[in-house]
Amino acid sequence: MKEELVARLKENPRYLKLVHHRSRLGWALTAVMLVIYYGYVLLIAFDKELLATKTGTGVMTWGMPIGLFVILFTVVITGLYVRHANHAYDELTEQIKREVA
Repeated sequence: MKEELVARLKENPRYLKLVHHRSRLGWALTAVMLVIYYGYVLLIAFDKELLATKTGTGVMTWGMPIGLFVILFTVVITGLYVRHANHAYDELTEQIKREVA
């Protein structure tokens, strides 16, 4: 029984669409996150003077807001994925469940 259900699921065009879109979005967001994160690491490695430059008359350097941006970007990109998944993927998953069952 389970093999039959799995076979029907894998043949469902909506399921194939779901897998394709979810994978594509996941890889795109992963690439963007890697560029941001490793860009920051490369900036630390090759331009320490920029990160050590003070932002004003205080004691804060550019390294702090740039590092904070990397952290906040991670939270924002995760939130965007979750929002998109809750809206688009959950609805499509329910349609697939109804069709296959």
